[in-house]
Amino acid sequence: MGTRRNAPHGGGRPPGRFVLWREVLIAYAAPALTAGAGGLASGRQDLTVAALTSIAGTSALVAALTGARLRRAGIRPRRAASLPKAVLAAGAALMAAVVAAGAVHLAVQGLTVWPAPFPSGSPWPGRLRLDVPLSAALAAAIITWRWRGATHGVR
Repeated sequence: MGTRRNAPHGGGRPPGRFVLWREVLIAYAAPALTAGAGGLASGRQDLTVAALTSIAGTSALVAALTGARLRRAGIRPRRAASLPKAVLAAGAALMAAVVAAGAVHLAVQGLTVWPAPFPSGSPWPGRLRLDVPLSAALAAAIITWRWRGATHGVR
């Protein structure tokens, strides 16, 4: 008879520590490598550049902000422990995506008022509308999931 996959602390082991700087580093490196590899494989230079900037940068920033908020116990461990991990992560992802989409909308609108740093016909304003909210949602969900796993059982 095996151990339950979702058993607290993985069969008697204490949960791993939530180390924010490592989480942020991985939040940058993982999408930079995967999206960058996709851009190289497909020959899309815009995706390769976006992998290192708007995709990975957003992911790292959202991971840092979300992780710092969770570590300060903005969500009390007792209350968070009562929610299923998936519900907590999905809520964080939804909030991050909405905030990021709003920020991108305002930023892209601002580009029409002030001189744009992008050449005419550039795909960047359109890329940002997809890259930033998607990266924010993924980073928030993963950080929340990992934080919840590391703090499960903390009272």
